[in-house]
Amino acid sequence: MTTFLTYTILGLVLGAVYSIAASGLVLTYNTSGIFNFAHGAQAMFGTFLFWQFTKGWGWPVWLAAVVVIGLVGPAMGAALHAVIMKGLRDTADVTKIIVTVAVMLGAVYLAHWAWNPDETRTVDMFFGADAKLTVAGVVIRYHEIVCLVAAVAIAIGLRVLFTRSRMGVVMRGSVDDPDLLRLNGHDPERAAMLSWALGSTLAVVAGVLVVPISGGALEANALTLLVIDAFAAAMFGRLRSIPRTFVGAMVLGLAATYVLAYLPSAGTLTGNLRVSLPMIILFVVLVVLPQDRLRGAAIRTRERYRAPTVRSAAVWGAVLVGVVFLYSLLLEDTGVTTLALGMTFAIIALSLTVLTGYAGELNLAPLSFGAIATIVAFHFGIQGTGLDARLNVQGVLLAVAFTALVGGLVALPALRLRGLYLALATMAFGVFLSNMVLRDTTEHELFGTKFTIFPDGALVVPPLKIGPLDLRNGTTALMTATVLFAVLAIGIAALRNSGYGRRLAAMKDSPAASAMLGQNLVRLKLSVFMISAAIAGLGGVLMSSATGSVAQETFIITASLGLVMMTVVAGIGYISGALIGGLMIGVGATVLVGTFTDLALDNEGMASIYTALGNLVLVATALVGMGVGKNPSGFVHDIVESYRGLRAARPVLYGGAAFGVLLYALALADVIGVWTFAIAALCVIMLLPVVGKMVLEEGRRRETPLALVGVDEPYTDELRARLDRELGLPVTHRPLRRPAPIPMEKGEASVNA
Repeated sequence: MTTFLTYTILGLVLGAVYSIAASGLVLTYNTSGIFNFAHGAQAMFGTFLFWQFTKGWGWPVWLAAVVVIGLVGPAMGAALHAVIMKGLRDTADVTKIIVTVAVMLGAVYLAHWAWNPDETRTVDMFFGADAKLTVAGVVIRYHEIVCLVAAVAIAIGLRVLFTRSRMGVVMRGSVDDPDLLRLNGHDPERAAMLSWALGSTLAVVAGVLVVPISGGALEANALTLLVIDAFAAAMFGRLRSIPRTFVGAMVLGLAATYVLAYLPSAGTLTGNLRVSLPMIILFVVLVVLPQDRLRGAAIRTRERYRAPTVRSAAVWGAVLVGVVFLYSLLLEDTGVTTLALGMTFAIIALSLTVLTGYAGELNLAPLSFGAIATIVAFHFGIQGTGLDARLNVQGVLLAVAFTALVGGLVALPALRLRGLYLALATMAFGVFLSNMVLRDTTEHELFGTKFTIFPDGALVVPPLKIGPLDLRNGTTALMTATVLFAVLAIGIAALRNSGYGRRLAAMKDSPAASAMLGQNLVRLKLSVFMISAAIAGLGGVLMSSATGSVAQETFIITASLGLVMMTVVAGIGYISGALIGGLMIGVGATVLVGTFTDLALDNEGMASIYTALGNLVLVATALVGMGVGKNPSGFVHDIVESYRGLRAARPVLYGGAAFGVLLYALALADVIGVWTFAIAALCVIMLLPVVGKMVLEEGRRRETPLALVGVDEPYTDELRARLDRELGLPVTHRPLRRPAPIPMEKGEASVNA
């Protein structure tokens, strides 16, 4: 009985912390319409500051708590809303999600920069670990009592705020109908800012309270994911009801402690299940709870994408293969391997283009499907041993087929989910896979066969070999990945322009209208999930093969979120957006951070500066993701549109191409370095539209003003085409016709005489 009571108290305390964190999520979602994926990161950052004030600088605990909870927490939430969140109105769900994901990653990177992750840090309980009392043989610490009292008080306070106060009504109205709220004399942005300040404060409170209870060291990634467990509690109340959220948090906390108390402690199953349980419950809750009705009309957002034609995809695919081959001639073996790794990430990102860009379905765990394919290929697709080991094509095909099947199985219970709920479901699947499957290093026996899913915590995946094609050669691996990307891109373009692709687009714009027209939405969702999972699986196998050895951390959920973020930043509705997003994750950040790390090791006097620059690169990637709300279509859209305007300035294009050829010749002759060539070529690509615009504007200034066309000079075909362009009319090239002469009566004087 004592054991039961002890674990019950621990479960209630843990549930209390989950309740505080989940209440902050419900508060911000109800008053801004944005689900804050950065909630755990805010809790983490506030907890690190609390440690810094108490342990680092020796402040009293009460003073540190007042500053962190009373000042830092509200200021952090208010600043997030003022700078970022209020600019997310009229954007798609994926944009809102990715912005908060970018905030989460940025906070984690900033914490790693400010507090060395290699150092151990702990946070003590309030009043100390010895401040306790004993009830019925169960020891209860004062810190745990504070958690329970705070959770109950916050739940009651928020319930009263939402239902009995005028401010609560104003907060809810700020997301329901901000225009109507303005007509009644209220400022919706001020109400939303207040809610974000309160939500951030609750996140910080949860972080400060949960670390002493968990008993582990203070680590940025672990604490962020620990508070993310509160997502399951928030979904108990469907992000609306504070009482149901409180009950869900208590159920979650009790379930977690009872698993430790009563399941067998031998092996790693119990520990892994304890860590994964919140995500399992989250997935089950998302599937079981009733969902919102289908949207009756298309949602008008600020995202704009152009579907590529098959011909243009084929042309640009050939250009990509040629450019990558020419660029590989400038690189050393390590550079070729890194670029090949980036191309495999681009293939994984293509799965997001199909699923999210074309169909509007969200997947926050693309690398998890790559992990499944890697495990299958490792167990069933390797021939030989040692240095002679090779990955065969049968294993790759089996891995891709199995991953597509898993994608379908994951999609089946999630077929009725949309938007945010679907994103949370895929995230729950990714975290579950990382905590349960990829951590399984024990030996199992099935039908008399012994096997280990993830032996020794790492998988060694040898290069692929298909007949004479051996991917052990770096250039061969790079070109194979590039050709596969080009072929998949052409296939995706053909799919988008087919009837199936148009049905996907219709489902994305208006599911209700698509269903009324006789479309089978279940079949569409299931098929597109399977296609996306197969592409992600292929990219995952190639990525693991290019890396050589992968660990559980390779497929962690934060890595998936980073890939999704950079793909959205580039343009998730564009094939080129997948290419650039994958290269930025697989090449850009990796190369820059690795370069600064090597420089720090080689130059002890400048080590701190180079380390800071490496951390700055990671923080900068998150800052780019935070800015996607300003341009939800991605920067590829801007680049494409800017180059469309250069059609009238072809000499600028020809000059830029000639300059690029000159730079390549100099790099090939070792006159300039590879870095110099890459930076110069990037500058040329970015500056060409600017130069072209300046040339066109200068030409327009020299032209006759539109108001004087036909007055100072006669009409010509060129002037008529110019007028059509300025008026937005289709430009025609038919020659001007002179009016026929008016027939005159005999003896009448000619007008033209």
